Amino acid sequence: MELDALDKQLVALLQEDCKKTTKQYADALQLSKTAVYERIRRLERTGVITGYVALLNKSKVNRDFTVMCHIRLVQHTKENVLRFEREILKLEEVSECFHVGGDYDYILKINVEDMKSYREFMITKLTAINNIGNTQSSFVINEVKNSPSVHI
Repeated sequence: MELDALDKQLVALLQEDCKKTTKQYADALQLSKTAVYERIRRLERTGVITGYVALLNKSKVNRDFTVMCHIRLVQHTKENVLRFEREILKLEEVSECFHVGGDYDYILKINVEDMKSYREFMITKLTAINNIGNTQSSFVINEVKNSPSVHI
């Protein structure tokens, strides 16, 4: 879908804070409330906007131990790949999963309470998934940038 300059500005405002009123967006864009409302609905209808979420402070909910786990599968059959992905979707500790090219097949972003919790997760949940050949874990020391926004 082709976005005009106002759509791009509106998307940027929504990504910054989606809890403002339609009037506040209209004032910022110098448009009517109806025009902004219709633009938002069109962006939702066409799938440009796929949802709205609350972003949490991970330390306030005891999930500030972040691990990037690289996974290599033993076999790359369609059945094995799909089975692995179905199992990963069930793991609440995994916030993001990327199927990637290169030395590893997947990169998982995992948020848990601490190293002990991560070990328990690895032993009881992750390594219980069939067809995992190798894992490599990297522990986040400091988040330099973490933004859910997509620049357009």
